[in-house]
Amino acid sequence: MKLLRYGEPGAEKPGILDANGQIRDLSAHVGDIGGRWLAPEGLAAIAALPLDSLPIVSGTPRLGPCVTGTGKFICIGLNYSDHAAETGASVPSEPVIFMKATSAIQGPNDPVEIPRGSEKTDWEVELGVVIGKTAKYVSEADALDYVAGYCVINDLSERAFQLEHQGQWTKGKSADTFGPTGPWLVTKDEVPDPQNLDMWLEVNGHRYQNGSTRTMVYGVAFVVAYLSRFMSLRPGDIISTGTPPGVGLGQKPPIYLKAGDTMALGIQGLGEQRQVCVQG
Repeated sequence: MKLLRYGEPGAEKPGILDANGQIRDLSAHVGDIGGRWLAPEGLAAIAALPLDSLPIVSGTPRLGPCVTGTGKFICIGLNYSDHAAETGASVPSEPVIFMKATSAIQGPNDPVEIPRGSEKTDWEVELGVVIGKTAKYVSEADALDYVAGYCVINDLSERAFQLEHQGQWTKGKSADTFGPTGPWLVTKDEVPDPQNLDMWLEVNGHRYQNGSTRTMVYGVAFVVAYLSRFMSLRPGDIISTGTPPGVGLGQKPPIYLKAGDTMALGIQGLGEQRQVCVQG
């Protein structure tokens, strides 16, 4: 299933995409795409609904973040060996973990704000993993049982805030609008192998990133199990699993986003995003 949330910010309704690409309204049956509806039982209840009888949503409504109730937005850094190389970093011996503020989460096509004082705002297409049931001390073999599905993430970064100021990466990753999420939450039954997905990103029509989750250093199952050693993962939590090469920081010379730039990005089977940059 391709689950989504549509409507104005703060007033989104749950929906599902049908085989013809039409949005069907789930609000008579589902509270929202979050919480218990992400558990296997909740997803099974949605799957059992007669899709063709659900109301069709007319027009082209705004798409909100594809999941709600996210308590943790966890990111994995330097998780593609070729991306680590382009930034001059070594492949880490264990996953690099940092947090992104949940206030950064927004719809997949909402404008991205260049933060005040920013000169180095950068792009990163990433595979997002949405947790469906609480995971604590889970094994790698069982880890995918705790995943509800997958989505596209643009893990935007302000490199000066991230790397040139003191402290952790969080302040360079957490500006409002720095977490476009969606367009859909694609349930894991539609993604038999999350380690075999092509991904890409363009700025102003030029393709900078053209990679695949095949080159991920630490795969989805390992990351879920690894994180569950240090914190419980709960329904609606998002793990953004790292980016392939081609970020602005890695260009020679580096290239960064400015107001008026347009990003387009996508992952095989998970949909596409499009954002226009505006000055914050």
